[in-house]
Amino acid sequence: MSNAKKTRNDAWLAAGIVIAILVVDQIIKIAVKTHMCLGETIEVTDWFFLDFVENRGMAFGMTFIPKVALSLFRIVAVAVIAWYISKVVRREHRTRYVVFLSMILAGAAGNIIDCMFYGLIFSPSGFAHVAQFVPFGEGYASFLTGKVVDMFYFPLIVSSWPEWMPFIGGNDFVFFSPVFNFADASISVGVILLLLFSYRDFQPMFENESQEAADEPEEAPEIETKPEE
Repeated sequence: MSNAKKTRNDAWLAAGIVIAILVVDQIIKIAVKTHMCLGETIEVTDWFFLDFVENRGMAFGMTFIPKVALSLFRIVAVAVIAWYISKVVRREHRTRYVVFLSMILAGAAGNIIDCMFYGLIFSPSGFAHVAQFVPFGEGYASFLTGKVVDMFYFPLIVSSWPEWMPFIGGNDFVFFSPVFNFADASISVGVILLLLFSYRDFQPMFENESQEAADEPEEAPEIETKPEE
């Protein structure tokens, strides 16, 4: 396969992955947002629950960064990842590297959509009522300050710490306790696959750039000629 054809195919592949993940992520979030009350839990199996929560800030609900600043940082991060993928597909690369990067890009973009638009198009979710679509701009928050919708909860192990352990003995123990969404899963899986199977793909990118700089022809020094007498 020619380099031009591979570049074109992988560019379309990256775009397809991003669009597919975004569509699935938003379908799930909108369905949860408009059909479940805040804090409502649906048991799917003993180890899998749909637990509707809204994330006001960073991972695990941290809020030490202002919401607008966090949203702007996410937008910049997504732009940088998209730019990097465009650089990768134009160089010699393995397709799986583009796939993993695209999963990370799609996941990050999926949560940005919540921050950008959910506050503008939804009424607030409550513990006794579900959110509704509202005219654009009449929602519960301003641009860039919407809340991220989370719903997947996998308490794989529910137990208690042994009584003899200091400080935590006797307390309940849950693994895995975070509540997350499809976009979060896409980011996590993409990063794990990247570290397991494509961690060396970072190196050729920088080697190629260094090689291109080294291969640039140097300008030949001008030789002064003495005019003939």
